[in-house]
Amino acid sequence: MSASWDNVHEGMEIPTLTKNCSTQQLVYWAAGSGDFYQIHYDHNFARATGLENIIVHGALKHAFLGQLLHDWVGNEGSVKRVGCSYRGMDFPDQDIQCKGIVTRKYEEAGERLVDVEIWTENPDGVKTSPGTGTVRLP
Repeated sequence: MSASWDNVHEGMEIPTLTKNCSTQQLVYWAAGSGDFYQIHYDHNFARATGLENIIVHGALKHAFLGQLLHDWVGNEGSVKRVGCSYRGMDFPDQDIQCKGIVTRKYEEAGERLVDVEIWTENPDGVKTSPGTGTVRLP
């Protein structure tokens, strides 16, 4: 069920979105975004730079957080703003949990708005891409 003004309150968790990137998805993202830095698809190159494996693009995790918010508000709501910072690495073939907590519910300029603290979390429970978003609810 999509979020609505009446069923949202500060402090509530929004439904978790789980993503698991294959290396094929990373290649598709590289092609679509133009980010061909080899740490995202070349194991030998990534290891030569000191990484244990290739890593998921930060901007792809940002997109996942946008999807998290969009899935939550549904087609009747809208995502007004989403942003995050890249604080940790995520690897292909591991679950990336996209999570959020409502931090503020308010009305402004005739819109019903909700601010949400959002983040991606690796399998060890470490927040790798903390951020914030604002959504408009019906």
